[in-house]
Order: sequence, then structure tokens, then C-alpha cells
Amino acid sequence: MSASILMKRLAVAGAVVLLAGAAIAQQPAPAAKATPAAPATPAAKAQSLQELLDATRNARALEAQQNAGREAAFAADRSKQAGLLAQAKNDKAVQENRSKALSAAFDGNEKRLTDLQAVLDAKGGNLGELFGAVRIAAGDVSSVLFNSLITSQFPKRDVFVTELSQAKALPGIDKLEKLWFEMQREMTETGRNATFKTKIVSPDGTVEESDVSRVGPFIAIAGKKYLSYLPSVGQLTVLPRQPGSPFPGLADDFSEAKSGYDKMVIDPARGVMMALYVSRPGVWERIQAGAEVGYVIIAVGLVGAGLAIFQFLFLMKEGAAVRAQLGNTERPTSDNALGRVLSSFKGEGAKVEENAEVVELRISEAVLREVPKLERYQSFLSLAVAAGPLLGLIGTVIGMIITFQSITESGSGDPKLMAAGIGQAMIATVLGLGIAIPLLFANAALKSRSKQIVQILDEQSTGLLAERLEKQRKK
Repeated sequence: MSASILMKRLAVAGAVVLLAGAAIAQQPAPAAKATPAAPATPAAKAQSLQELLDATRNARALEAQQNAGREAAFAADRSKQAGLLAQAKNDKAVQENRSKALSAAFDGNEKRLTDLQAVLDAKGGNLGELFGAVRIAAGDVSSVLFNSLITSQFPKRDVFVTELSQAKALPGIDKLEKLWFEMQREMTETGRNATFKTKIVSPDGTVEESDVSRVGPFIAIAGKKYLSYLPSVGQLTVLPRQPGSPFPGLADDFSEAKSGYDKMVIDPARGVMMALYVSRPGVWERIQAGAEVGYVIIAVGLVGAGLAIFQFLFLMKEGAAVRAQLGNTERPTSDNALGRVLSSFKGEGAKVEENAEVVELRISEAVLREVPKLERYQSFLSLAVAAGPLLGLIGTVIGMIITFQSITESGSGDPKLMAAGIGQAMIATVLGLGIAIPLLFANAALKSRSKQIVQILDEQSTGLLAERLEKQRKK
């Protein structure tokens, strides 16, 4: 075998050994620290067998050195892990002992709490029932104080009582005494009149400070203005509509009074009745509720009333003149009906006819000439008396139509939605009767006065005719 072939085989064998060592070096060992990488083998650069032999020998030594380092690292790690395991076991034992101690303390505390609760229940006795009674009483008192007018003088006193009514534990003696004090103060202030300074809200929303006079929990005033209490905001507000006479005068006198007794209106419902009283519509508002039909009825009534007054004054003047003429029938004047009737056949003797029927017709003509003035406007008044209720009936029908229409549109019978139609229906009826009844009496009075004057004319004219006929027969 030649030397070149032998060299090649040795080179291959050396390469195989080096590759196997490199593969072993590349496999990671468990829990082993990284070691410096082996220097590159010069086997690939070997030019002779001697160089290859030296390289192989050096690789063996290097691998042995690396393996020794790994073994030392493994041994050190195993010692460290053993120490950590021992420390963990020690900590576990300590925690187990602490857990046992805490469990024993917990059981002891549970038993002690049970014993203390039993002692508390035994000493509490009927305090549980007392707590329930306190909560009920506080709940009732809180609603009274919340809505009471007196709270405007002592603000936020209802907050404590409300919190007490919602308490979850038995209140102390100080809270019970405070509850009793607030109840006693409410009863005491109910029978007292007081004047204090506080802020009031005007209808336009402005807030101003003013002196307020309070009559128990019933009513509050500021000068001539009546106030209402708003529990939601805890303030007094001026009523948007003040009551009419004599209420402002009473309020002013009461505010100015310093001692003694004085008259004052109170609201037993604590503001409810006063609010309802001032919310009632006035005369003009009621008239407006009658709408167009109401205006027509009022126009007819005013025209009838004007004509009735005018005719009544005319009849009074005419009646006075006729009574004055009765005292002097020999000198008739033209400023009254009787004088004009007497003048129609007095004067020249040629006007006195021999035929009594002609004379009677002349007298009747003169009387009939005066009757229209004495009985004028009575027909219109009779018509207005009959038309008033009919116009009211028309307004009533229109109002009911509006009411039914609102029910149809809304699908419910809400009184607020039907108020307009019901108001028009009722007001129209009232207005119709309101003009018919007075005009009926006025027309009756006018008829009575006119008949009196006409009767005087008939009596005087008939008597005058009889007198003339007697004179003619004597001739």
C-alpha cells in the first residue's frame, strides 16, 4: 500500500473522529452552564500525517477539558438546588405552623363572637322592638317635617329624621333625644306666630331676602303678599296670583302688628286651600272661556241693558211730568204725554163735535200716538230674554262638541284635556241665563211703568170726554 493512500485513510479517520467530537460538543447538557467553544480544528488544514496526528491529540485533550468543566458545573448546580430545596421545605414547615396557629385563633374568635352575641341579645331585651318603633316614628315625622311650613324657619331639620328612619343599627341616646326634640318643636311651633328673615322667590324667579310672618304651620306672608312653601327646594315662594280683597289688607295689618290681637286668614289645609282659591279664574277669564258665543251673548245683554236703562229714565221723567200735569189739567203743556193728549181737543170750540163717537176717536188717536214712545224697546227686551238661553244652548252644544273631539283625539277622558270644551259649555249657559233673567225683570218693570202712564192717559181722556159731553147736553 502506498504512502499516499495511507495518508488519505488516516485523514478520513481523523475527520470522522473530529466530527463525532464536534457533534457531542454541540448537544446541550441539562442544567449545565455554557462553556467556551472549542477552537477550530486544524485538521482541515493539515498537510501531513504528523500535523493530523497532532490535531487529533489536541482535540482529545480539549474535549476532556470541556467535559471536566461541565461535570464541575453540574456538581455545583446540584449542591445549589439541594440548598434551595431544603430552604423551601423549611419555609413550608414555617407556614404550616403559622396556618395552624391562625386557624386555631380564628376558631377561638368565632366562639368568642358567638358568646358575645348571646350576651348582647340577652342584654338587648326589647331594644329590637324599640328600634322598629323608632324607625316607624321617624318615617312618619320626616314626611310631616318635609312638608311643614315651619321648616322654612328651621331648614334641613328633616334630613336627620329621614336618615334616622333609614338607619340599619339601633341609634344612640343622643339621636333619640334629637328626634324627640324635633317632634316637640313641631308641636310647639304649630301654636305660635313667628316673624323671621329668610329668602323668598318671586314669580319672575328672582330671590330676595325679606321679613316673613308665619301663623303656625298654616300660612306665611311677606307684607301684603301671601307665600307658599315648596318642600322640594325648601324655600318660600310668592303666590303667582294673590287673593283679592280683603286678604291683602289683612296681611298688611297683621305684618305691621307688634302686640295684641289682630285678624288674619289661615289655611287649615296648610296651603292647599289657598292655592286652589287663587287659581280660580276671574270674571274676565270666565268670559273668555265662553269664546265667540259668550261674546255675542254679552253684546246682546249690554245692548238690552242700555236700552232698558235709557227707557227707564225716560219713563221716570215722563211719569213725573204727567203727575205734574195732573195738578193743572186746565193748562196742558207739550212737554208730557198727558198735556199733548189734552191739547189735542182743547182750545177752539169748533173742535168739539156733536157726535160723541168722533170725539172719542180723536181722543183715542192722541193716546195711541203717545203709546209707542212709552212702550218702545220692550219688544227687543222680550226678544233678548228669549234669545239669551237659546244662545247659551248653542254655546253648550259647541262646548260639548269640543269636549268629545278632545276625547277622540287623546283617547282618554282626562279632565285637563276636556276643560276647554266643558268651560265653554258651562259658561255659555250661565251667560245666557245671566242676561235673560235681569232683562226679564227690567222688561217687566218697563211694562209696569208704561202701563201706569197709559192708564193715566186713558183715564184723563175718558173723563175729559165725559165732561165735554155733559157740557154739550146742558147747552
